[in-house]
Amino acid sequence: MTHLAPEVRTTLFAIFVALALASVVSILIKRLRPDHDYHELRSRIRTWWVIVGLFASSLAWSPKATIAFFGFVSFLALKEFLSMTPTRRADRRVLFYAYLAVVIQYVFAATSWYGMFIMFIPVLMFVWLPTRMWMIGQTEGFLRAAGTLHWALMITVFSLSHAAYLLMLQAGDAPRFAPVHSSQVAEQHPGVGLLVFLLLMTELNDIFQYIWGKTLGKRKVAPTVSPGKTYAGLIGGVLTTVALAAWLGPKFTLLDAPRAMLSGIVIAVGGFAGDLCMSALKRDLKIKDFGATLPGHGGVLDRVDSLVFAAPLFFHFVYYCYG
Repeated sequence: MTHLAPEVRTTLFAIFVALALASVVSILIKRLRPDHDYHELRSRIRTWWVIVGLFASSLAWSPKATIAFFGFVSFLALKEFLSMTPTRRADRRVLFYAYLAVVIQYVFAATSWYGMFIMFIPVLMFVWLPTRMWMIGQTEGFLRAAGTLHWALMITVFSLSHAAYLLMLQAGDAPRFAPVHSSQVAEQHPGVGLLVFLLLMTELNDIFQYIWGKTLGKRKVAPTVSPGKTYAGLIGGVLTTVALAAWLGPKFTLLDAPRAMLSGIVIAVGGFAGDLCMSALKRDLKIKDFGATLPGHGGVLDRVDSLVFAAPLFFHFVYYCYG
């Protein structure tokens, strides 16, 4: 665990403490109010234990182990997406290349081959998949199938792989922007702190928006897409996330306070947009969840919906500032 800065270790420990407290509270309220059904709540907590445990274990092992973990998440998300969206029987011969793209994309991330990482799916797979489809000879439904398959790769593989690629970012000129109290480990391995920061801010932003929306929310942002999303939740979530990002960012990343605040805006707004985009997709498909892989949460895509937009936006923000 020498590649983990003390601040990152403390954060992971705090998350496990929070999960332990949540588990204790769920047990207590079940005993105090046995007539109520708390099965979903307890399922959610148990699933969080698994998610955090797997992520923390891979992060403690090595950055490349964490990249492999994200690759597995992308594979599950792509499988969910393709199982929920209508595809032509002929396209099953093309799906092999879509799943192969998961491995190739994350190999580019693990080897820090930025040029191929950034163009493989948006350019090469964009050209190859429809080419392979017309070679089959079936033209009916071609546009819908080609667009669905490429969009599936973009949101489940390309977007999520940006979170993994954070681990391979080098310090470069970033130390001259680093706060004076940042640890030497954080300066040598800046990507670990950036990844933990991204995931923590994304999840907390969802929580903040929910709390503010339930407390003060009245006017809906998109009532036909997600009736629970309100302007109060959006604004309150963004402001709270920005404030927390300005405090936490300089503590265990190379972001100084102004850049940390800007990153908070990027993550909060991007996460909100990603969440609504996935909600619109589910309504179009007439489904409640993308799957049942994660008890209490639905599918993998239901859990990473905010990260789909937040990860690439945050990555390129950091890359622009320090790349």
